[in-house]
Amino acid sequence: MTQNEGGDGGNGNNAGGGGGDGNKKSQPKDVKQEQQPVAHPAKEQLPGVQYCINSPPPWPEALLLGFQHYVLTLGMTVLIPTIVVPQMGGSNVEKAKVIQSTLFVSGISTLLQCLFGTRLPTVVVGSYTYLIPIMSVVQASRYNSYTDPYERFTKTIRGIQGAMIISGCFQMLIGFLGLWRNAVRFLSPLCVVPYVTFTGLGLYHLGFPMLASCVEVGLPALILMVFISQYLHRYISTGKPTFDRFAVLFSIAIAWLFAQLLTSSTAYNNKPEVTQNSCRTDRAGLISSAKWVYFPLPFQWGSPTFNYGDTFAMLTASFVSLFESTGTFYATARYGSATPVPPSVISRGTGWLGVASFFNGMFGSVTGSAASVENAGLLALTKVGSRRVIQISAGFMIFFSVFGKFGAFFASIPLPIMAALYCVFFGYVSSAGLGFLQFCNLNSFRTKFILGLSFFLGVSIPQYFTEYYQVKLDHAGPRWLNDIMTVIFASHTMVAALVAFILDLTLSREDDAARVDSGLKWWEKFSIYGSDVRSSEFYGLPCSLNEFFPAL
Repeated sequence: MTQNEGGDGGNGNNAGGGGGDGNKKSQPKDVKQEQQPVAHPAKEQLPGVQYCINSPPPWPEALLLGFQHYVLTLGMTVLIPTIVVPQMGGSNVEKAKVIQSTLFVSGISTLLQCLFGTRLPTVVVGSYTYLIPIMSVVQASRYNSYTDPYERFTKTIRGIQGAMIISGCFQMLIGFLGLWRNAVRFLSPLCVVPYVTFTGLGLYHLGFPMLASCVEVGLPALILMVFISQYLHRYISTGKPTFDRFAVLFSIAIAWLFAQLLTSSTAYNNKPEVTQNSCRTDRAGLISSAKWVYFPLPFQWGSPTFNYGDTFAMLTASFVSLFESTGTFYATARYGSATPVPPSVISRGTGWLGVASFFNGMFGSVTGSAASVENAGLLALTKVGSRRVIQISAGFMIFFSVFGKFGAFFASIPLPIMAALYCVFFGYVSSAGLGFLQFCNLNSFRTKFILGLSFFLGVSIPQYFTEYYQVKLDHAGPRWLNDIMTVIFASHTMVAALVAFILDLTLSREDDAARVDSGLKWWEKFSIYGSDVRSSEFYGLPCSLNEFFPAL
């Protein structure tokens, strides 16, 4: 289904209105009157998307686009084990195995999400939200008695596995029992705006701050990305949207080659160790440590262990992850040129995210799963929201997780290069949230109050909990309780969404005028799966499974 660029606004209202009537009488009839500017009409589906969810591109192009999505997943897949595994006592061999296991689970979970979950072109990857409770497990005093690094690693990862398995079961219960559906059904476009916007903006610390760890490589990568995707087609005509569609591959290849030249020229030999780890292309230690063929197996590190404090903190992280993934679902639907996701479909998708986190616990990944924000942004850049492309990327994930040497080569891309891409793609997801403003009345002071307060507190409250709360109460009270507070209130997405949701629920449901201002009148037809005929086209399960598992 090819979408054309959106409407000419013929049904809009003219802006302004000035007196020109006297001049009109003196003008000849054949002189055309100057056309007055008109408001842009609201669009239920985003125009300009060349391939929507159900319309796959040609196979050669689909393979390249799928590989591009796979490469983009490597940033988060490599980042989290790189932070966690060394502190657990693991070597590069253990780090390579954890990365391969995480990538394998991501591939399986992405396929399940595309087939039986939301049916959106959503990539499932490891979530940064789990990092706080995971680090609490890693730094727990009960593991300090193990002097052998490998033994400490296995004991620690088994503790993470136990908490992860329970948190995955918690997500499955919330999703498959319809509890999340009942909560999401109360959303309106007004509270979706800060919700989705902070899904992208809330990850700002993974953008330029991580890029600046090696600015001589990361900044050129960012400039290349912007130039190739937005400007190069003005100077080189290809007849097809080649440069913007494959800008990720071009930018990574050039920036990676530049980083290799700097490494080979001994530019970093006398630099601090932190700089060398960020900039050099030979410090990842993955190619030499990864096996040629490695099949991740369940419970490969031993039987999981359970601790109530770790479990409570991990449950909280899984709940926050559901908030953030829901925002990504809305952005993905927008950039896939689909209608807004019905609550029952979102609940079904969160249930399958729970399955993904459960698999992470089984296979020994060091984090839970969430919908990938960066891959949702890539849909916007390529203007390809095809489900088939994401299924192909899942195939690449599984292939390169098993054939470790090949996967380790691509996983050795310096993280500042990936951070440069994040600056673009997190921004795209944020703009998807702002796009829902078209359904709200921005001339309403009630609307301005809800938006303003939710945006401000969505920045201010997490800033306090990130900088002060965790430091002040680091040794006061149980650590797991402090982790729960920090995980909840350090999430920009969760704070902004909760503030907007409470205000919208108490201020914008008073009368019909308030419901119109918040966009709820327009939104209502998407709150029930069967209310819009397009829902079954985009979100219906394959093989007539809707008859056995009906969406409500």
